[in-house]
Amino acid sequence: MTSKLQASTDDPAWARVGLIALAVAFVALMLVLPLISVFAQALAKGIPGTLAALSDPDALAAIRLTLITAAIAVPLNTAFGVCAAWAIGKHDFPGKAILVSLIDLPFSVSPVVAGLSYVLVFGLQGWFGAWLGAHNIKIIFATPGIVLATIFVTFPFIAREVIPLMQAQGRDEEEAAISLGAGGLTTFLHVTTPNVRWGLMYGILLCNARAMGEFGAVSVVSGHIRGVTDTMPLHVEILYNEYDMVGAFSVAALLCLLAIATLVLKTALEHFQPQGLDVVAPIPERLRP
Repeated sequence: MTSKLQASTDDPAWARVGLIALAVAFVALMLVLPLISVFAQALAKGIPGTLAALSDPDALAAIRLTLITAAIAVPLNTAFGVCAAWAIGKHDFPGKAILVSLIDLPFSVSPVVAGLSYVLVFGLQGWFGAWLGAHNIKIIFATPGIVLATIFVTFPFIAREVIPLMQAQGRDEEEAAISLGAGGLTTFLHVTTPNVRWGLMYGILLCNARAMGEFGAVSVVSGHIRGVTDTMPLHVEILYNEYDMVGAFSVAALLCLLAIATLVLKTALEHFQPQGLDVVAPIPERLRP
């Protein structure tokens, strides 16, 4: 009876083959071919031409600024994401639904609008512009503005990965640890965090990838000062507009390599993680009676 039921729900062979072929063709057309063209253009003058483009001082400055921005934005978003997930997943408080909605805000707001909002707040004619200028503090058209814009567009990624895990796991483990005499920080570090470590690492990878590839918000607040406030995506646009195809595609190829590295790490996490991300870690021995 079971075999007949399974046979009646199986798709016919032609449907499976057709769907697989359609998916492969779509991926090849929309992802693989563009990536191949990027690397082909980057190597149009050979490896020496690509290396020369990447070793240009302006390109090195863009790479350095991109890495610095990601190095600041990702840890800050990690701290925020874990704290927000802990508050939302483990506690009840007034305004909880509002906080969840605000976390999703960058997903629904255009990055360009986000960058413009920072200009209106911290720019020369903005709310705090006069005070910042009087104290010789520069945020817009400088690295701090780029970091702030990047943080805004990337902060939902980690929180959104960790919140469902904490909600699904409930509070039993934490309550048991506290009843055994563990303090709040000890419970968080040795009970809560191990339970969400795989989702946390996955969110960090996504956050880092978006931080390095962000264009819209950063473009508004950077001022496009070459060699100073241009990140890698902005530098690609400048070189492309100047018809320096090898230079533009060389930097773009480097961004693609960073994205591929992120994908490899993501796949490795999915391979080595326990079955399901909601595996509950046992209470450490030293917290037991």
